[in-house]
Amino acid sequence: MTELPKNYDPKDLEGPIFDKWQSSGYFSRDAAGFANPELPPYTIVIPPPNVTGVLHMGHALNNTLQDILARRARMQGHPTRWIVGTDHAGIATQNKVEQKLASEGLTRFDIGREAFVEACWEWRNQYGSTIIEQLKGMGCSCDYNDEKFTMSPGYVRAIRRVFVKWYHNDLIYRGNRIINWCPRCTTALADDEVEHADEKGHLWYLRYPLVEPVDGCEYLVVATTRPETMLGDTGVAVNPNDERYSALIAAGARVRLPLVDREIPVFADDYVDATFGTGCVKVTPAHDPNDFDMGQRHSLDKLNVMDESAVINELGGRFVGMTREQAREAIVVAFEELGLLDHVEDHDHAVGHCYRCNTTIEPWLSEQWFVSMKPLAAPAIAAVRDGRVTFNPKRWENVYFHWMENIRDWCISRQLWWGHRIPAYYCRSCGYMAVGREMPDVCPQCGSTHFAQDEDTLDTWFSSALWPFSTLGWPEETEDLKYFYPTSVLVTGYDIIFFWVARMIFSGIEHTGKTPFHTVFIHGIVRDEQGRKMSKSLGNGIDPLEIIDKYGADALRYALVTGNAPGNDQRFSLEKIEAGRNFINKIWNAFRFTVMNFDDEMDFASVRADEFALEDRWILSRLEDVIEEVGRNLDHYDLGVALAKIYTFLWESFCDWYIELAKTRLNDRGSRGRLVTQYVLNEVLTAAMKLLHPFMPFITEEIYQALPGSEETIMLQTWPGNLDMPVWEDECADFEKLMDYIKAVRAMRSEMNVHPAKKTTMVIETSSPAAFEKGGAYLARFAFATDV
Repeated sequence: MTELPKNYDPKDLEGPIFDKWQSSGYFSRDAAGFANPELPPYTIVIPPPNVTGVLHMGHALNNTLQDILARRARMQGHPTRWIVGTDHAGIATQNKVEQKLASEGLTRFDIGREAFVEACWEWRNQYGSTIIEQLKGMGCSCDYNDEKFTMSPGYVRAIRRVFVKWYHNDLIYRGNRIINWCPRCTTALADDEVEHADEKGHLWYLRYPLVEPVDGCEYLVVATTRPETMLGDTGVAVNPNDERYSALIAAGARVRLPLVDREIPVFADDYVDATFGTGCVKVTPAHDPNDFDMGQRHSLDKLNVMDESAVINELGGRFVGMTREQAREAIVVAFEELGLLDHVEDHDHAVGHCYRCNTTIEPWLSEQWFVSMKPLAAPAIAAVRDGRVTFNPKRWENVYFHWMENIRDWCISRQLWWGHRIPAYYCRSCGYMAVGREMPDVCPQCGSTHFAQDEDTLDTWFSSALWPFSTLGWPEETEDLKYFYPTSVLVTGYDIIFFWVARMIFSGIEHTGKTPFHTVFIHGIVRDEQGRKMSKSLGNGIDPLEIIDKYGADALRYALVTGNAPGNDQRFSLEKIEAGRNFINKIWNAFRFTVMNFDDEMDFASVRADEFALEDRWILSRLEDVIEEVGRNLDHYDLGVALAKIYTFLWESFCDWYIELAKTRLNDRGSRGRLVTQYVLNEVLTAAMKLLHPFMPFITEEIYQALPGSEETIMLQTWPGNLDMPVWEDECADFEKLMDYIKAVRAMRSEMNVHPAKKTTMVIETSSPAAFEKGGAYLARFAFATDV
């Protein structure tokens, strides 16, 4: 024991410790054999990181929080599974492979769909495990022996079953509607995949001449932020209560659309805000969702004037071949030349961007597949309303309700080659469409045997919505599904409540009849020291892998959890990392002091409670308090508060006070006082390491293994509970008063610059003399008193 290293070096210890955990099967489903079968199982599914991903601070926080919950559940005796896996990440993976092909001078069209999909699989096999290996470096206790993937054969079967069932139940349909289109990724996106950002722009006021003047009015002025879309205008709308235009509506007025010389009607619709602009709105049903709705109500033509790359198509007349940006500039110039540009105003507005590549989204009329959401949303709303699913913090339920109660149908088709291909098949002879789990052999309409599968794939979130139950074997009635489902808690950021959480809830209810989890534990975003979101463009990101390499995983985990409050963003700094390292060093020094003061033979079984000194009773009482408080904090997901209490107990109560108090009796070799002190040191340090283990697993395992009475691994030891100690309330209260007095004396001496070697006489006036009568030795040593 005297040869313990002076400093704890995570580089030397963390890797071997993790390898031992994994090789021993402690993380796997078989570890349930270590658990109490009478307790309910505890299941967490990891939010599957993209197969293209590498560890960033968001991953580090999210998985640290999950690991804390999973490790504690194991120690409580619950059969515990933390399911790990990756998402195939349709757009992200396809982009990666296309970039690789581009470096070789090729496109996916050059090699064809089959070869491209094969290249995606090769990419996944080569790079897909990167983030999983990085999670291991963080100490995450996932079930790595049963890794899942959203493109595995079992998952493919589950996806097809869902699609076919929903289609035949009229929950999935194909329609020609406005969708969010990314011209860069050339695919549709769901509403919640569009990120809106405020941008400085303009309002162009354009004059549309009336075909025939009405009451002396020769033209209408419309305001638009996107002049290029006027090429597809098929109407001009006003509010029915706007008296300025009542004569035009009564006369059935029409305007002649400049540049394309097309007559379009003027009509009234309640959607129009009479106070915005001139109160006249140009209506482009093929390039705006609200215009599309007006077009439906008033039977307007829907003219899509752009191709998939947002380039003006043949309907654009002389502007054909221009990008939307080029067309905007040219159209404004053309209006000005014709004297039809009324005026221009500066105008800031929210612009939608692709969540993957940040390209400006184009609202675009396209034939796509949709899920009818109202019937699915209703039971999912009810599940949160009645408490079957709770959000922590509860305030995030309001965000969930707002989105679910105002939900639009979900566009699920993507114009990608990598992903779950839509199981719809078209007869090459007559065009008949069949939806099924397999391609039909014969067309029931014409008898042809030639079919082609739909070219589109499904939205990635369509497959990840099945994650909590498909990873357990659904749609098969597996033993895993019966035992581990529903899962216990979902840990996730608030930014994917729409993307993922809501979809898992309605999918779980729809397909299994049960909610997929009972609690959604929401955490915030990790920001930099100035409160800014970490990004490549700002250059303010901190690489968690570099932190682990320099300081170790425990220090990173400490920095992520300390100060963490459910649902709130947090600021991350290197000072927190340094604080974590300092805490580790403090614990290590306390551990070294403890074991270096142990004897070869220590009869701990002979120690009796009536032998405890005042300081022993105090530290054991403090330990019991902190065990109860930390347990309560963890039950309420206040992980940052729980860690703070463990920190305070170890740093202040144990290291700064108890160890200093223990030195006198430890120096009395061969005495019962020395043995009792050794016993208390061991009891407290062992229990504290168990409390700290879910937060900082490596150092706690290393220390635990060196303590008397340790077993195979700390991670399967019983979570600290009631110490079954006598209650010493009065004595502990007296000791706390004594400590407060000592702190006050030290502060006074410091303020007066009294040298530590100078002893003083003390006169204490108190209504609690018992505390000080018992503490003469403490006062002499810690308050520097010669007599009291």
